[in-house]
Amino acid sequence: MWRRWRVTERLALGGLGLGWRPPIAGFVAGLPGLGFTEVIAESLPAVLDGPLADLRDRGVPIVPHGVRLSLGGAEEVGARRVEHLARCAEWLRAPLVSEHIAFVRGGGMEAGHLLPVPRSREALAVLVRNVRRTQAALPVPLALEPIAALFGWPEDELTEAEFLTELLERTGVYLLLDVANVYANAVNAGQDPLGALTSLPLDRIAYVHVAGGAEHDGIYHDTHAAPVPSAVLELLDAVRGAPVLLERDGHYPPADELRAELDAVADAAGLARITGDTR
Repeated sequence: MWRRWRVTERLALGGLGLGWRPPIAGFVAGLPGLGFTEVIAESLPAVLDGPLADLRDRGVPIVPHGVRLSLGGAEEVGARRVEHLARCAEWLRAPLVSEHIAFVRGGGMEAGHLLPVPRSREALAVLVRNVRRTQAALPVPLALEPIAALFGWPEDELTEAEFLTELLERTGVYLLLDVANVYANAVNAGQDPLGALTSLPLDRIAYVHVAGGAEHDGIYHDTHAAPVPSAVLELLDAVRGAPVLLERDGHYPPADELRAELDAVADAAGLARITGDTR
């Protein structure tokens, strides 16, 4: 069970959120009681106008979510990329920023995808170094998200729980827990999703992601383009009370269906609905 509500109280996040995407900008901005939202940092400042700026000025917390720092890469994290993330936090008056435990480039080549970091002592040392350099340039706390990955590395020396726990202890970062990623990784590895989830350092959660996916040829893919399946919703009970953000990327449903999905997430997570139900 998620154990430290006071962590997120300090980070000024609470309730249920929905990821900011231009195709559903009006829908997100019009949600009554929206707890918070999250915007892809690399899309700023281009989208920092209209409804998003209105949300900021209304005091709705907005988290810039980076996808291109490559914190797990062997190369030193780019100073300009970190500076941009810091500016995003200032523009949005954000309570924190978030990124991924992943790498996206190496040897001058861009992968175009979030790639898993080997869970080795050497890779952990590199990740810690890059995280600390990033933290030193940020005006707010940092939360990191373990990714969904279709493969692992043969040189893994630590379990994911051991790797994450040591990373968080050595850097002081928070955990952005994506329960859909946990589900995808566990199912594809033939493991129990709930067991995998509860082994993680849940006392360091900043907030939670949840999203839908689809299975193809025996592999579950975290697509963010389908409704959240019941098996993923059930995992939210293990982090009940934590702030939860629904991610949706593509195949956006009609407004009524998206409202129903938000309600289902709220009910599973023990949160108040943001579509008019003030239970």
